[in-house]
Amino acid sequence: MENKINWILEQHRSTNHLYSDYLPYEFHLRMVVNVAKQFGRLVVDICNDGTGLTGEDILLGAWGHDTIEDTRVSYNDVVKQLGPKAADIIYAVTNEKGKNRKERANDKYYEGIRNTPGAVFVKLCDRIANVQYSKMTGSRMFEMYKKENDDFLTKLGFVDGQAHPYGELSKYLENLFETK
Repeated sequence: MENKINWILEQHRSTNHLYSDYLPYEFHLRMVVNVAKQFGRLVVDICNDGTGLTGEDILLGAWGHDTIEDTRVSYNDVVKQLGPKAADIIYAVTNEKGKNRKERANDKYYEGIRNTPGAVFVKLCDRIANVQYSKMTGSRMFEMYKKENDDFLTKLGFVDGQAHPYGELSKYLENLFETK
């Protein structure tokens, strides 16, 4: 798995992709993976539901979640390097083309996430990492994430009053907005 992670990191390095204008993008990827590891016990059911998905696929999805979107690689490149299951997660969380945030994260985008095993988990880990960072740095993004959180969770398939396999993750995310 180490070679696969190194491949992902090299794709971001080779495009000089930064996080928050000055950090190596690896910083963000590590934050996402740390959240995935913290809540990894929640994906056991997905890995046992006949999809053939493994914990490694989900972790590679977390490591590589921005690879297609932000580097010079295609879905087929990702399949070749990481395997089809991880590639499907990464593809699902890759934004659509669009002129603004709403166009890039449209209904088709969220449908793809909901319909791809492991993708909702990875998307939540990504959002949690972004919210944690924006909260820690006092970024204006924190208020944007807070404002769009209810709609974000609804689009991921969370319905008030109904149990969800990742309910613990959504509660964790919501609690990040409680105190500033």
